[in-house]
Amino acid sequence: MDRIAIAAAIWLLPVSVSAQWLNVRIPGVPRTADGKPNLTAPLPRTPEGKPDLSGLWRPEANPYRFDLIQNQKDEEIFRPEAEAIFLKRVADFRREDPVTHCLPGGPLEIFPTGAVRLYRIIQSPAVVGLLYESGFYRQIYTDGRELPQDPNPTWMGYSVGHWEGDSLVVESSGFNDRTWLDRVGHPHSEDLRVTERFRRVDFGHMQFQITFDDPKMMNKPLNISLAVAYAADTDMLEYVCSENERDTAHLVGKANRGVPVSPAVLAKYIGKYEYREGPPGTDSFFPKNPTVIVTKGQLYLNDLPLIPQSQTRFDSTAATIEFFLDAHGAVTHFNLSAAEGDAIYDHRP
Repeated sequence: MDRIAIAAAIWLLPVSVSAQWLNVRIPGVPRTADGKPNLTAPLPRTPEGKPDLSGLWRPEANPYRFDLIQNQKDEEIFRPEAEAIFLKRVADFRREDPVTHCLPGGPLEIFPTGAVRLYRIIQSPAVVGLLYESGFYRQIYTDGRELPQDPNPTWMGYSVGHWEGDSLVVESSGFNDRTWLDRVGHPHSEDLRVTERFRRVDFGHMQFQITFDDPKMMNKPLNISLAVAYAADTDMLEYVCSENERDTAHLVGKANRGVPVSPAVLAKYIGKYEYREGPPGTDSFFPKNPTVIVTKGQLYLNDLPLIPQSQTRFDSTAATIEFFLDAHGAVTHFNLSAAEGDAIYDHRP
């Protein structure tokens, strides 16, 4: 099996079955005169006067579950020891990715994406439950308790919440260090602390902010914001991850160091790129406006090292990138080939 096949096989190992019921009229959803869900209706409140976050929600398409670092350099966020762990996982084509082995994703489950983008919030005065379409769940205790001082590390951590005005603020800790921050392999320690803010602004829209803080692995906290929309008149279906240990045992997953490429050739590829076309869901794994840089003779797509297989074709942990040039030798675009399909990104000077 060649190196690209290894990468593709590892990416595809978790087999899932997921879809959504269609045209299910959900009771209690405010509607316009033509019967369509009115997502701008006033937000509902509980008998205690708090915003009621209950319902089925879908975050906007985002690449954070795949790669948490989008607009900053890794070294700005991560300490050298964390960067070393990340680069080793990249070189191994993420062979030990917990999700590949059908284990819980831990912190990255916070970012539902791709085929499994829905989650349900069930709210009561003492606890808020989150049921993810991936099959995992979280309990957020809102009964006044504090985070345990020395929690028993778990895959999904321990969460407590409190209200600040109309925002539910959730603090989580107690994650074991067997999980990753994202699918490309950014690490965290058992000291990871996650803070989330949920603010429902009307019936169908919620603002979500999350902060990752891990002094052992990070130089500074990392903040991310997302828009979340109410998923009206649909539902979640069962999700199944089927692992084949016989196959995973044979996936060595060592990156081929590739062929030598001169600095002059690498310099041609530097710049900003813009998504032109590709299969649905591409923006759930790769950003729409990536940047290609060179650091210490290594080509990177955002923070992903690209390993040269020819003068124009490069491998990464989940895709192959091929650059195309015009008759004058200027880069016009690159093709990204991944398990989800092929996408084209145009070079923007």
